[in-house]
Amino acid sequence: MQLDHDLQSVQEMRGAVERAKEAQLKYMTFSQEQVDEIVQKAAAAAYAKSLQLAQMAVKETGMGIVEHKKIKNEVGSMAVYESIKDEKTVGIIREDRVSKVTEVAYPYGIIAGIIPTTNPTSTAIFKALIALKTRNAIVVSPHPRAVKCTVEALKICSEAAVQAGAPEGLIGWISQPSMGATNELMKHRDVNLILATGGGGLVRAAYSSGKPAYGVGPGNVPCYIEKTAKVAKSVSMIIDSKSFDNGTICATEQSIVVDRNIKEMTMREMRNNGAYLLNNEEKARLEKVISPAPGKLNPDIVGQYARKIAEMAGIAVPESTRVLVAEETRVGKDIPFSIEKLSPIFALYTAESYQEAKEICLKLLNLGGRGHSLSLHTNDEEVAKDFALEMPVSRLMVNTLSSIGAVGATTGLMPSLTLGCGSFGGNITSDNVTARHLINIKRLAYGIKEVSIPKPSPSSFLTEKEDTGKQDVDHIVDQVLQQISPTGEVDAKMIAEMVDQVMQKYQTN
Repeated sequence: MQLDHDLQSVQEMRGAVERAKEAQLKYMTFSQEQVDEIVQKAAAAAYAKSLQLAQMAVKETGMGIVEHKKIKNEVGSMAVYESIKDEKTVGIIREDRVSKVTEVAYPYGIIAGIIPTTNPTSTAIFKALIALKTRNAIVVSPHPRAVKCTVEALKICSEAAVQAGAPEGLIGWISQPSMGATNELMKHRDVNLILATGGGGLVRAAYSSGKPAYGVGPGNVPCYIEKTAKVAKSVSMIIDSKSFDNGTICATEQSIVVDRNIKEMTMREMRNNGAYLLNNEEKARLEKVISPAPGKLNPDIVGQYARKIAEMAGIAVPESTRVLVAEETRVGKDIPFSIEKLSPIFALYTAESYQEAKEICLKLLNLGGRGHSLSLHTNDEEVAKDFALEMPVSRLMVNTLSSIGAVGATTGLMPSLTLGCGSFGGNITSDNVTARHLINIKRLAYGIKEVSIPKPSPSSFLTEKEDTGKQDVDHIVDQVLQQISPTGEVDAKMIAEMVDQVMQKYQTN
């Protein structure tokens, strides 16, 4: 029964959180040297199993390419390890002797990790490593279509960590995931931070859970080939990037925008690199496969080979076909080629001017990829700087493969499988999320400036009420004096009445 599965899933989650809490309290006492040894052993173990995990992921999910998933596992393990191994995450991490400020790191506690079906093993390894590096515990909710491979990746990291001295339970998971258990995990009283990678609904749920959360938005990456680009080299990289793991990385190029005067050369190079250019009839048939309903992506095409997707639309393509391309002029939710497709399918836009190219890129980003990434091929540094200043994205990859460049494989960006989209995309950070995002910092600050605090003047002690009362009494006394006769004689009865007024005034105030 479905009810039984849900109950088992929730109970398993609660048990994992309980064990994680106990383990994390012990892990809090570990030194930087102990933590670094544990992280190194876990990363090495995951790296050694990169191929096996890639095979499991492709078999279970039916998405992607084994050789490419192996590369992603290597990035998620050893590349991530190399990028964080020298970071201080325990105790005093920085001392400014001039300003006399000392910074001390402390962990969040228990992290809820949400893993996508498109990059299940690499993301699981990555999140486990950055949690270990920061003395946090992590409990993972895998995608239901990628449970076995995700749990296996976590087991490899966990076993290696325990053998290196880590407390058991520091890395936990739900082996029977359900939406109910995932939602309860994110709201669990003992969970301190959410690290969510997945669909828009899950990310929104993470941000609305009432917990601190790192979530990532969708990518609808435009790729602009500007007229100064080395077209042959650029197109070769773009096709390699788009076909990498069959387009499952969220930073993969989704649409190409090309200047009119290099369009024919670009299309020729596309054909030379395994692109199949659809005619109008084929384009119409493929549109129905991409998006059966306006704005909705067909999950059956995600991470599939171009040939298989073409077959789904009844289109015969050569065996050598790596990507499918159709010319497009419009952008919108009801325009299937313009949305994020997570598969080796391209829309091709022609720009009559540089300004129009920017406008097309902006429209594509506004459709669904604001804050994420943009790919640019140009030899004009001013163009690159202009795009950096104007485009609402968090990372711009220039003259490289956008898919793996965004995660740090071909660029100097921080290796990461969780790419923040900043305020443009409704995220808390625009960074490639890594270990430094999983620690809090407390600061010890000594006084270094002498400040003279001025003493208040005596008149400052007179309250507004007292001051008003004094003015009223003075007015009454003036009236008394005015009643004194020119000869100096005083009307005793009048004076008595006036004094009585003064007394009543003080008594009421």
